[in-house]
Amino acid sequence: METRAMFGAGCFWGVEEVFRVFPGVVKTRVGFSGGTVKDPSYAKVCEGNTGHAEVVEIIYDPGQTTYEKLLDRFFEIHDPTQVNRQGPDVGDQYRSVIFYYTAEQKESAEKSKDTLAASGKWHNPIATEIAPAGEFYEAEEYHQHYFLKNGGGTCHV
Repeated sequence: METRAMFGAGCFWGVEEVFRVFPGVVKTRVGFSGGTVKDPSYAKVCEGNTGHAEVVEIIYDPGQTTYEKLLDRFFEIHDPTQVNRQGPDVGDQYRSVIFYYTAEQKESAEKSKDTLAASGKWHNPIATEIAPAGEFYEAEEYHQHYFLKNGGGTCHV
């Protein structure tokens, strides 16, 4: 049985690459979620008025990894204290967000965020949004597995 997770942590190219190679992950897709515009394009999201975040949809095998391990990796790869930005990327589409599909995922996300906040690792408050998963809109094909196809770094990650 496969399970879904959806995270936004800045530029989706780098976030996808980190999770694409994560043990237990079966499939990744980049796209948009959390906004009000149906079937948005990358150009439209970049205009900053759709409300969508750049996200990675992750399909994983819970027999090989856990949602909690995915959450740990999510918090390791970006600065969760930044609001509407990651590194040089600025805008609400780059926000730190966990979209949950089940009550159990919501509980795990909140616990993970609270544990990180209490750890003292960050001096500023954790700004990561935790929200119910809505519609996932797949980004254009050239964005899918971008670093696998084109080489290069991993954005801010």
